[in-house]
Amino acid sequence: MIWRNIMPVIYQSHVIGNSNQGGLGDFTDSLFLSPKKLVGGIVLGFGPAFLLPTATDDRLGSEKWAAGPTAVILKQSHGWTVGALANSLWSFAGNDNRDQVKSTFVQPFVSYTTKTVTTFSLNTESTYNWDAKSDPWSIPVNFQVAQLMRFGKLPVQISGGPRYWAETPDNGPSGWGFRFVVTFLFPK
Repeated sequence: MIWRNIMPVIYQSHVIGNSNQGGLGDFTDSLFLSPKKLVGGIVLGFGPAFLLPTATDDRLGSEKWAAGPTAVILKQSHGWTVGALANSLWSFAGNDNRDQVKSTFVQPFVSYTTKTVTTFSLNTESTYNWDAKSDPWSIPVNFQVAQLMRFGKLPVQISGGPRYWAETPDNGPSGWGFRFVVTFLFPK
């Protein structure tokens, strides 16, 4: 089983009017069941995904509980990793005054890891809003450089890089941004 938790820490300026917001966003948890034996070197995983309304500012989250299916497929060879991750989430509880969550997330990715465990990656984190009247896609393109290191015995990956919004809803972010990620790894 593979557990993937996304805990967004957000700071945004001039996204909602001329104001600034900062804090935690909604958590997304995915559980992938994956066979131990790889078929042709391909990793496959399927399972459930959950959206938890954990935002510390109601403007940074949906105020909805949501769930749906998720899947991942990837192949690794000679330092290269190529694959895709996807999920669909539908809300089932939460604040009745907020919009329903009906979204599909697709993340194709390609990365190369050097012998010094530095990784260069390119991906999109595309989201499709099934309820949007116009401009349903949100497509940020991310380039990141990551380094794996240890804090004591705990392996941690630190990464960062530019993000460009290739497609966005009318009231969504635009232009360039920066992304910084800390990934804690708990191998068994």
